Amino acid sequence: MTQIAISRIVNELRYDHHMFSETELLAVFRALSNPARRQMLVWLKEPMSFPGQESGDVEIGVCVTDIQRRAGLGQSTTSQYLAMLRRAGLVVATRRGKWTYYRRDEANIARLLETLGDVF
Repeated sequence: MTQIAISRIVNELRYDHHMFSETELLAVFRALSNPARRQMLVWLKEPMSFPGQESGDVEIGVCVTDIQRRAGLGQSTTSQYLAMLRRAGLVVATRRGKWTYYRRDEANIARLLETLGDVF
């Protein structure tokens, strides 16, 4: 999607303050342009599919280490990918001691889908 197309979408939706801004949409599209980041977002939809996840753990999310193992990527790359998803508003990070957990931001994802649904 080009900058012009995104600007058109945002201009059409500017009247509605709960819609994504142009800057927010660009961050989302950049974050989702990478297949590994898209896959991480899909995996986080089912946090119980990760080993060692107990019902209480699901509320705070999935540990970066577990996501890293599944992705087969280095710790630094995994952390950078998750940080990009967080900056795009697609996931939320929770810090517990020395561990960071990620979960999907379902409210923000719904807001994104509403924004896109109004255009497409």
